[in-house]
Amino acid sequence: MSSSSFHLRAYVFIDQLQPQLAQFIAKDNRVYDPSEYDAALMLELAPAMEIHRMTDLALKATRVRLGSVVTEREFGLMQVQHADQGEVIEAGEAVLRQTGLTQADRSPVQVVTNMVIRGIEQDHAIYFTGTSKGNMVIANESVFILETKPAAYLTLACNEALKAGRVKLISVRPFGATGRLVMSGPEAEIDVAAAAALESLDALNVDHAERQPKG
Repeated sequence: MSSSSFHLRAYVFIDQLQPQLAQFIAKDNRVYDPSEYDAALMLELAPAMEIHRMTDLALKATRVRLGSVVTEREFGLMQVQHADQGEVIEAGEAVLRQTGLTQADRSPVQVVTNMVIRGIEQDHAIYFTGTSKGNMVIANESVFILETKPAAYLTLACNEALKAGRVKLISVRPFGATGRLVMSGPEAEIDVAAAAALESLDALNVDHAERQPKG
């Protein structure tokens, strides 16, 4: 297939998976669980089923381990990880070379929802806990909700938020039409974490703009 046949929806490199995110991925995983502080790559492209050929290429070209593959109607998503950041970077570069794409071809990030609920009520906290695959939300905590398109970029936002604040990961869905992240914790820590998450997405868009051809 020619490069014009591919659409790079998301390309995000994570330097070190924070423990909560690594454990969250591992809890629901069906392939190879990442270790805490592994580097990781999320790559999403169309046509959807081409992600299997690209996964095969990445695994044969490097020592990365496959974390997950998600195929939807239009796009396919793969996550690979390894303790060696160089292996993860090379896996992504191998896919880009094969498809004739560059990181400049990825879609910019759109924030769909950015919300902090402060001093959450008990009934509402119970709702979040009931839908959680991570931690519990406790009454009077603050809750941060973030939605983005493309969804895969939420992994980076989540990771940077966990680096910045002492918060709990409640849920993260980094695939589908729109991704969703929910975190909870003390108000001041949630504010710090939310700011770090949004700054990471802003930085992705700055990088995307700088990679575009001039003129």
